Amino acid sequence: MKIEPYNLSATDALAAMAAGLLTSVQLVKSCLDRIAETDGEIRAWAHLDVDMALAQAAEADRRRKAGYALGSLHGVPVGLKDIIDTSNMPTQRGTPIFADRRPDADARVVELLRAAGAVILGKTVTTELAFMNPSETRNPHNHEHSPGGSSSGSAAAVGALQVPLAVGTQTNGSVIRPASFCGTFGFKPTRGVVSREGVLQTSISLDQLGCFARSLPDVALLTDAISGYDQRDPASLSWPTPHMAAGAAQDAPVPPDLVWFDLPFNDRLSDAAREGFDTVIDVLGERVLRMTPADTLSNLVAVQARIHEYEFSKHLGDTFDGHWDQISDTLKPIITRGLQISKTEYEDALAVKVSAEQFFADFFLEFDAILAPAAAGEAPMFGGSTGDPIFCTLWTLAGLPCVTLPLLVGETGLPIGVQLIGAAEKDDRLLRTARWLQDTLATTAAEH
Repeated sequence: MKIEPYNLSATDALAAMAAGLLTSVQLVKSCLDRIAETDGEIRAWAHLDVDMALAQAAEADRRRKAGYALGSLHGVPVGLKDIIDTSNMPTQRGTPIFADRRPDADARVVELLRAAGAVILGKTVTTELAFMNPSETRNPHNHEHSPGGSSSGSAAAVGALQVPLAVGTQTNGSVIRPASFCGTFGFKPTRGVVSREGVLQTSISLDQLGCFARSLPDVALLTDAISGYDQRDPASLSWPTPHMAAGAAQDAPVPPDLVWFDLPFNDRLSDAAREGFDTVIDVLGERVLRMTPADTLSNLVAVQARIHEYEFSKHLGDTFDGHWDQISDTLKPIITRGLQISKTEYEDALAVKVSAEQFFADFFLEFDAILAPAAAGEAPMFGGSTGDPIFCTLWTLAGLPCVTLPLLVGETGLPIGVQLIGAAEKDDRLLRTARWLQDTLATTAAEH
């Protein structure tokens, strides 16, 4: 290979292995060398077993050479957020409470990854119990900045070229925001496309899984591999779901109709982000309709918070009761606030959530996608907040598919993502629209 294998996208690595130009052992070893070189400062990995990773890769190569059936991710390394159970690795959930915890079984997504031939490279760092207390992970583009959260390690590992693919979770903005900060592609499919069985439950109503990668085809490839009905997950969709790779590979038959919402919290955007989006909207011209929605839309932020905090406090109540002294001072006030929410207030919030889902189902009869920020701007400095998730909140509440593309640059040269949101269960069309957006902006940039 003329370039180091760790530089390859998953799609390119698969093509190279199919052509006999690369082995899984070579790819995994290159990624492990990259981790050894860079992770001393980035700290994206909570658990890494070099021998186990190389053994998986060797077995993938053996099966390929022997002519056995190959999976869609055969021999490709993947990182897993450390709230996703693995039977042969610890799952410690970002807290000393679960130090050295060894699950008895793999999460459903891990079963599917193994069936697809993927090499489970290791576990990536999460914030404490996948909430907002910052982890030790640093931004791969500038170590003085945060990678975002809660899927901190997954985003940073892909952004640092340590691994081509990683899996994270999102309950508010925990895939899309860190993907924006770390300059990766991030994709959260429709709620119910990917099973949550074997993943730490922080909010049964809001928890969703998502992917980090270096291209649209790669996030589509990974999502297809981990999608499917699972009767153990009450949110799992028990009917056919979109083929993501097909969507990401398609050209839009006609230019899509997009909408930009002028929401009250848009004033939180940094100057560079605002200027960047103004430019994007100007370039797209008549394809984007600017709209000022009713206040009820922005009020959904409070609805999401009520559901999230109530369920977080209830689902992990036994953990909090028995280990209060091991909970961070960042998390304690949130837990206390969640316990003060009444069942009636919670049920009212769930009813509003259902109405929001119906609103968007009707809304997308007229539009192909919503154009929105993925985050307020560049990654904040390390040691404080993991960043404001508000630009993801509405879409996560409604369970809509969301994708972020690393298309903008902030004041100090750090990446800023452009987010597109699509109709529920039309994820393939969203990825098709994302491809159109990427190509359109690239063509315009080349012409100027």
